[in-house]
Amino acid sequence: MGGVNLVLGVGMLEGGLTYDYAQIVMDCEMIKMIRKVIGGIEVNQETLAVDVISQVGPAGEFMSHAHTFRHYKAEQSQSKLIDRNMRSTWLANGGKDFTERAYEKARYILENHKPEALSEGVKSKIRDIIEEANGYYGLKDDVR
Repeated sequence: MGGVNLVLGVGMLEGGLTYDYAQIVMDCEMIKMIRKVIGGIEVNQETLAVDVISQVGPAGEFMSHAHTFRHYKAEQSQSKLIDRNMRSTWLANGGKDFTERAYEKARYILENHKPEALSEGVKSKIRDIIEEANGYYGLKDDVR
């Protein structure tokens, strides 16, 4: 909220002496939530829902209203790692905590992620940067 736009130390433990894949996954989850908060709250006729408030009235409930259903999933945090179920449901689903789910996700990513190849344009730009740095530092390695 103070204007920070850079997060350092993702995945770091022990003052940066150790990195942990699950910690990276947990930190990324937190960063997503922070980005949601600093993104602000959209204020317009639809989000204010004054007409819905009038329609439902002071003794009514909003949970079953179409407006609530339309907005709650798209606008709330959709964490897959933080379980917001009731304790009985959480226990019935295995009772895995944040750390256990983060390790499972980290393992899944390591086993299944297939990164996209860099385009030739990007590869060429990186080569140019390396060659420029090599020239600056007097290195003779050819990166092409």
